[in-house]
Amino acid sequence: MGVVNITPDSFSDGGRFLDPVAAIAHAHQLIEEGADLVDIGAESSRPGATAVVSAGEELRRLLPVLQGLRDAPVPVSVDTVKPEVMRAALAAGAAMINDINALRAPGALAAVAFSDAAVCLMHMQGTPGTMQQQPSYDDVVAEVKAFLQERVRAARAAGIATERIAIDPGFGFGKTLEHNLELLRQLLEFDALGVPVLAGWSRKSSLGMITGKPTGERLAASIAAALIAAQNGARILRVHDVAATRDALAVLAAAEEKR
Repeated sequence: MGVVNITPDSFSDGGRFLDPVAAIAHAHQLIEEGADLVDIGAESSRPGATAVVSAGEELRRLLPVLQGLRDAPVPVSVDTVKPEVMRAALAAGAAMINDINALRAPGALAAVAFSDAAVCLMHMQGTPGTMQQQPSYDDVVAEVKAFLQERVRAARAAGIATERIAIDPGFGFGKTLEHNLELLRQLLEFDALGVPVLAGWSRKSSLGMITGKPTGERLAASIAAALIAAQNGARILRVHDVAATRDALAVLAAAEEKR
């Protein structure tokens, strides 16, 4: 899953793709590099983000990019928490909703259920503005797993078929470095929920804590985390650097063929 941030304040590339022409061109570049799907988002969910983007502004950013990607050879996912944005994005051709709020907003379950689109349900403790202040768990793996199990059940009860659902433990969303690493070590635990697992480690601050590198110098660390996630059961990797990640995955696949 290649990432395209249509925002002025994303932690990784804030402002670079706010212009629709730049965003569309970047999406096509990611596809050429081997992305199997593209995830576009118009509201930043970086740690500490407090600015609320209205549904109207979010759609003003999103819809020209969606329109420009209508003929893209891969599915387009939209990263949003707002039901009205979900409905408009799905009507405009989005194939997936990627919701950091796990369809908890009033009307979100129905917005997706009325379509045939896929959905990714993510765990987050708190909100983007508060989530990294003092995240706390008794057992991070058990608690995140229980939350996602409940949200999968809620989605199915709303009429969203199991084969349309993916889950995301929410690395970096209300977790300390140790929480993130424990989830990564035990990612196979989430296979029990019976749906694909998405992992998003690309360029995140946890990698900076480990390596001491700034955001723009975390490629090697991002690839390492992606490979560990893949080995531990992740089926979707949300990344900024598609070509490099694909090369690393190709080597991993070649090595595993000989086992």
